[in-house]
Amino acid sequence: MLVSTPIGNLGDLTPRARDILRAADIVLCEDTRHTAKLLAVIGANVKQQPLHEHNEDAAIPTVLRRLREGARIALVSDAGMPLVSDPGYRLVRAALAEGLSVTAIPGANAAVMALVLSGLPPLPFLMLGFPPPKRAARRAAFGQLRAAERAGLTATLIWYEAPHRLAETLADMAGAFGPRAAAVARELTKQFEEVRRGRLAELAEHYAAHEPRGEITIVVGPPEQDDHEDLDGRLRAALANNSVKDAAALVATATGLPRKVVYARALELSRP
Repeated sequence: MLVSTPIGNLGDLTPRARDILRAADIVLCEDTRHTAKLLAVIGANVKQQPLHEHNEDAAIPTVLRRLREGARIALVSDAGMPLVSDPGYRLVRAALAEGLSVTAIPGANAAVMALVLSGLPPLPFLMLGFPPPKRAARRAAFGQLRAAERAGLTATLIWYEAPHRLAETLADMAGAFGPRAAAVARELTKQFEEVRRGRLAELAEHYAAHEPRGEITIVVGPPEQDDHEDLDGRLRAALANNSVKDAAALVATATGLPRKVVYARALELSRP
């Protein structure tokens, strides 16, 4: 049983989720200390077992054996729906391969909540998890998305991100996607919930000056009508947070244009 848990406000735990967790023989969770607090709030005296990216493969045989024996096993993540940028996918695949029953209790999800609060087109959307933490890999990933957009992909894009990387990631997005509309959703359902909307470069500048805290979701709108042609707009956005060389490299990767051509235009735009 996959059980969605609150992303901040404990009041968002559904009655069905409470009943399932209280009746479970085992609760599989990322962090037993974190989940213990939730279980204590709902009065669930249940055995916990850690399941995370480092032990999932090793844990699968034991979990499958317990399921075959009839054990009631609930899988939760620290917040939101399990498997969405969280462990559990390999376990679910293994259970399904053995013909075991797998079902889910729906509930809170930060990506969907950020999407509907962003003011950006809700459909279609593409949830991409966390961007690569290293800048070179992150830029390459954004460049691949731009190539997909040039080939016809049109979707609102959603990522999770860590607070200490937010400004840098937004700057890389501005370089790759240009002056596109976006939103940053922070601390959703909590006391200091914030949804800040604007162009990517504006958001990058804001969070470079105001260090964010908490859980963060980034939503980027689909390509705009003139997006494919606005080389100068992309370069200006990239130059706001990068050297001429880096800005040109980022935009060239994102657009597929010759690097020399993009670099020459970046030089022109950078002159006072």
